[in-house]
Amino acid sequence: MAGEAQPRIGIIGDGFMNPGFFRKALEAQPGLRKASFKELELGWPISVTSTKKDPDLPIGEFVGRPEDYFDFISDLDVLVTHLAPVTADSLDHAPDLKVIGVSRGGPVNIDSAAAARRGVVVVNAPGRNASAVAEFTIASLLAETRNLVRGHMNVLGGAFKREFYHIDHVGPELCELTLGIIGYGDIGMRVARLAAAFGCRIIVSDPFKELTEEDRALGIEKVALDALISTADVVTLHPRVTPETRGMIDRSRIESMKKGAYIVNTTRGEVLDYDALYDALKSGHLSGAALDTFNPEPPPADWPLLKLPNVTLSPHIAAPRAIAW
Repeated sequence: MAGEAQPRIGIIGDGFMNPGFFRKALEAQPGLRKASFKELELGWPISVTSTKKDPDLPIGEFVGRPEDYFDFISDLDVLVTHLAPVTADSLDHAPDLKVIGVSRGGPVNIDSAAAARRGVVVVNAPGRNASAVAEFTIASLLAETRNLVRGHMNVLGGAFKREFYHIDHVGPELCELTLGIIGYGDIGMRVARLAAAFGCRIIVSDPFKELTEEDRALGIEKVALDALISTADVVTLHPRVTPETRGMIDRSRIESMKKGAYIVNTTRGEVLDYDALYDALKSGHLSGAALDTFNPEPPPADWPLLKLPNVTLSPHIAAPRAIAW
């Protein structure tokens, strides 16, 4: 209608989820072509390298402090954010705010309960990084089992030694392995489909998901968690961090894994006991691990786990490059 007020939209992005991507997508919507926009780009992940957790706030994994954004959000109808935190105090400073869009699988940096009490709608993007993380999981597994990084460093150092071709060091083919997937959401399902193409036997554990006909056609089996742990040649972790999953792969479960098995973690470090993992890798009970996430994060530079020869490590980079769809 003529004269109808247009929404005021604020976008807080960063070097990964660039605010310009969101603005381009929003401006393409017929109802938003006359909206007013303002943008803020945070320094994460270059000049600001870590997200925060604060036991005094009901949110997690955020950049900055809620009060850093009070002025920016004060006149908004709609906020689009990636990592900026929003709490009840934030909402006190944004009386006109009606919608918060969070470009993450889970809106962990938003106090959703406080938003609900104010009638502010919170929307997020479940599965937004599922394909990328699934691909990275398979790539990490291949890198660890087939000595790709160690072979690279061998050649880079000018040695060109052939020990990685010796039977004592050469890794298995994926078609030989039983892959155990813990957490069968968007990422876990994509890992299963990629692994099926390599000929893996696939078992999954997730109390909230049932197998589909497509799963069964691929030969995927659902088993109890402890049965998966004791059966799988590779355990790959994909649950969200909740009170139930925090520390779920503890020392006793690591000790019950098959001798010579592998662990892949591309979810969050909180689900895994890294001290127990170190002991199992050091002793040879486990053959190797591929780790994209840690606890704490970043890990200390002198952490013994980082010095082991049978780990493939990456700095929490499994999620995808942001693009404008």
